[in-house]
Amino acid sequence: MLDPLATLLQRFDLKARVFHTGNLCALVNFDAVEGVGHLHLLKAGSMALIGSDGTTLQLDEPTLLFYPRAAQHRIRADEHGGADLICASVEFGADFGNPLIHGLPALLAVPLKDVPQMAGLLDALFAEAFNPGAGRESALNRLSEVVLIYLLRHALERGELKSGVVAGLADPRLAKALTAMHAKPAEPWTLEDLADIAGMSRARFAAHFTQVVGSPAGDYLTGWRISLAQNMLKRGRQVKAICDEVGYGSANALTRAFTQRVGLTPTEWLAQSGDADSD
Repeated sequence: MLDPLATLLQRFDLKARVFHTGNLCALVNFDAVEGVGHLHLLKAGSMALIGSDGTTLQLDEPTLLFYPRAAQHRIRADEHGGADLICASVEFGADFGNPLIHGLPALLAVPLKDVPQMAGLLDALFAEAFNPGAGRESALNRLSEVVLIYLLRHALERGELKSGVVAGLADPRLAKALTAMHAKPAEPWTLEDLADIAGMSRARFAAHFTQVVGSPAGDYLTGWRISLAQNMLKRGRQVKAICDEVGYGSANALTRAFTQRVGLTPTEWLAQSGDADSD
């Protein structure tokens, strides 16, 4: 059975770190940190979520809130009863151009009543958060990561996103082509190959892919390959050792594609981010 999220979840490490549990009765600021998103779970009470542009979302029922990318925001809890909250920072390869994260809206806000399938999971998370026990920190972090996977599944199955890779993965035909690219980035994919996998004509596939995903299939494939290369380079791999894995026949070919896409050579990009030489 086709699992459109499997390869994306395998290629990029999802990491959540819970840093607040309990009642909040004040105004708290959350800074935008490159490559880091935020997960907030309102268990009870009332609060206002204030965006960097001043836009305010008033919440008076249990709600799951996810900023997939770096975003400055504030939470102002009800001054009388406060708000029972679980807050976590999230890293999911956003700084490597993870297409899943960049395909989501700036904020996902889902009332818990809309995700009854998550009831058992959320009960376990709440139990750990508000009744501390041995191994609490690790349990909270792992449970928060599973909550995020459920949230991504919810966004995918509901088909509410009209553009981006999540919208593409929700399309039965495009999902086949996207999953093939994600699983085998080294394949010399042609537009004809991908159209055949999707069961569409070349012209129809090209137009439909661009319309739904927001970029031509070839451009998307290049971005996917470069994002994988960035991930591998940050893990200490060398350009010459990864070029074949990401669909380029030589270190020079990968360096050219990388530079065209990122604006820096792999070595320059690593130096800018404080990592070792990749040559």
